[in-house]
Amino acid sequence: MVKAYKQEHVYKHPWERVSAASWRKFADPENKRILSHILEVDTLNRKLDTDTGKLHTTRALTIHAPGPWFLHKIIGQDICHCVESTVVDGKSRSMQLTTKNITLKKFIEVEERIRYDPHPENPSAWTVCSQETSIRIKPLSALASMAEKVEQKCAEKFMQNSVKGREVMERICRYMEAESAPV
Repeated sequence: MVKAYKQEHVYKHPWERVSAASWRKFADPENKRILSHILEVDTLNRKLDTDTGKLHTTRALTIHAPGPWFLHKIIGQDICHCVESTVVDGKSRSMQLTTKNITLKKFIEVEERIRYDPHPENPSAWTVCSQETSIRIKPLSALASMAEKVEQKCAEKFMQNSVKGREVMERICRYMEAESAPV
């Protein structure tokens, strides 16, 4: 069984500010307190495709594994490593992020897709964020009867973390707006 959900959020900030804020999301010490499930972020690769003008970036994320405490006991760890692939197209003003876990895959598979685009009703001032997440617990004899409940608990935790992420993004956007305001 797969637990999937979609969310959409409108930032009342231009795409350029929101996409820049996305890069700063994990760097600020205040954000680390709010996003405490993110333990470490490292950039592995960054390449600008000169033919298309697209920026391709790959980052490694170390996170506190989602799910209830008993799942951590069963699998024997509570740390998960993920890979985030980002493509920024400045010409079309689009930023797409895809994050997948690379550890714990024999127990759980998570894929998160986030896309930032100018809002169709106000493209110069607002940005729409579309997020899709799928969570799949692999059937194990110890978990088979609980897989759906575990997926639900994981989804709830991801949704809580999504709210925190949006709060951080809003804070960074307001900070960046204040930074650029005339003195």
